[in-house]
Amino acid sequence: MKFVAFERAKQGTGASRRLRNTGKTPGIVYGGDGQPQLIELDHNALWYALKKEAFHSTILEMELNGQGAKVLLRDVQYHPFKPLVLHVDFQRVDAKTRLSMKVPVHYIKADESPAVKVDACLVNTVVSELEVACFPGDLPEFIEVDLSGLKKGDSLHLDQVQLPKGVAAVTHGKKNPVLVTVVAPVEEAPVVAPAAAPAADAKGKDAKKKK
Repeated sequence: MKFVAFERAKQGTGASRRLRNTGKTPGIVYGGDGQPQLIELDHNALWYALKKEAFHSTILEMELNGQGAKVLLRDVQYHPFKPLVLHVDFQRVDAKTRLSMKVPVHYIKADESPAVKVDACLVNTVVSELEVACFPGDLPEFIEVDLSGLKKGDSLHLDQVQLPKGVAAVTHGKKNPVLVTVVAPVEEAPVVAPAAAPAADAKGKDAKKKK
């Protein structure tokens, strides 16, 4: 994805507030061989770009001063209750340097699995995004996982997923985390009809009515 940024001369709380009042969002680009650089972006264009999954997990092409640079989105600060982006951080990408990035996991074909089709189980997603390490050229937009083989009582672990070539998972000490579990359907207790009143009681009530 491509976006356009502009140089930002002033910094500070007051300058950032005035910038936002003009429909711009302050940001910064850091990393690589260059120094950190202050930038500004059109707020509306940025707002709609942020709604796209790829903007968060892929290498972006930033145009700045007529020159292109490859960057990754590293942080976004939103207003607590207004639909407003307060600040964005981007990191320059070096093609020869490995990077770590969280990418979304797309689970497919769960409805075709025996767990769902035969046993009416619920497939519970434990992990929705996975941190990976790779060179920029190998960074996937997302990781697709086929769940069509799931059966009742199964759980899917990381070592059961084939990652793209050149991509390694970063688990931060967790040896083999669970990605998906299969939950058996809850069996409803049978509804018991209220017991009928004893015949003797019914006769007693009839006798009282006659009196």
